[in-house]
Amino acid sequence: MTSLDSFAITQKWPARHPDRIQLYSLPTPNGVKASIMLEETGLPYEPHRVSFDSKDQFSPEFLSISPNNKIPAILDPNGPDGTPLALFESGAILVYLASKTGQFIPADTAGRYETLQWVMFQMGGIGPMFGQLGFFHKFAGKDYEDKRPRDRYAAESRRLLAVLDQRLDGRDWVMGDQYTIADIAILPWVRNLVGFYDAGELVGFSEFKNIARVLDAFVARPAVVKGLAIPG
Repeated sequence: MTSLDSFAITQKWPARHPDRIQLYSLPTPNGVKASIMLEETGLPYEPHRVSFDSKDQFSPEFLSISPNNKIPAILDPNGPDGTPLALFESGAILVYLASKTGQFIPADTAGRYETLQWVMFQMGGIGPMFGQLGFFHKFAGKDYEDKRPRDRYAAESRRLLAVLDQRLDGRDWVMGDQYTIADIAILPWVRNLVGFYDAGELVGFSEFKNIARVLDAFVARPAVVKGLAIPG
């Protein structure tokens, strides 16, 4: 059995199953990317809740593997060459788990990089823009009298949705017939935009029929249903 005792994070979140991937997360749009991917691949893992209420994300133990104090993070006791590997950043985690298992990413080089470009599209565009819109529409920013910031992020979110909707025209998933980490990266954020942020009307989501169709298929997957609620 691989020992994880040398990792400070296990002092705050002891590993009951040190032979499994340790997941440190919350069910946020970024957090559920990791839990959904772990459920989809069938890799054994042990989830740990990083409580924002308790500011766990700023604890020295969490910062020891996630220096940007963001969830999710993982600790794989069986990393490359059998050596434990700690990772932060949800996109990097998706790519790593896809490479580790050979699942949810095309085997051919061109398909692999085409998939990665859509993962980057989420990380560089959809995530930051939808998140800013959430702040100005639902959270503290909603009380600002000046609505120009909100409208700016609403317009950019709508533009990104149009790009995605065009991509999905005639496709089952972002990459066509194959369900990939691109879908796992993007669709939790779309779900959050129209659900938790309640910004569907603001961005005209009803016009994006292709996205709505694919989102419905995504949230119906058993691994997604489970992953969306982890950690409980």
